[in-house]
Amino acid sequence: MTAALILSQVAVGDTLPTLAVDVTPTTVVLGALASRDWRPMHHDYKFATERNGVADIFLNTPNQAAWFERYVTDWTGPKGRLGRMTFRMKTSVFPGDRMVFSAVVTAVETDDVGCGWVSLDVSLTVGERVATTCAVRVAVPVGENDNPWRRRGDDWKV
Repeated sequence: MTAALILSQVAVGDTLPTLAVDVTPTTVVLGALASRDWRPMHHDYKFATERNGVADIFLNTPNQAAWFERYVTDWTGPKGRLGRMTFRMKTSVFPGDRMVFSAVVTAVETDDVGCGWVSLDVSLTVGERVATTCAVRVAVPVGENDNPWRRRGDDWKV
């Protein structure tokens, strides 16, 4: 398990280690099933290619969201708490693709209630193409005894 990241260890311009994942049909189908997305373009090759006109079945939106969350929280460690995440899917991700996640820190701050925040620009690339971009705001501890997961009510302002 990754050690908890502390806000003072992060600076604007830092880059996160990349994460590379080979996408298989199982990756696509299990993600769709886990998110209860029964639409056939995520599990039926013939439907996806003949009816939708795409190359293969492809990752659904919640599946991509989960991969972004995993990437960020692998970096922050167990005390990282997502506050906000917005992304734009530019192209589909298919079996046989290799997803590569990378990110750069765009802001580091402490809010008025003492919560530490890191903003990230994250990219999911497949080969030379950017498949999805994502902006993330994640809370990280400001010290060894801080834990964003313990914040409630007025102490948690996204």
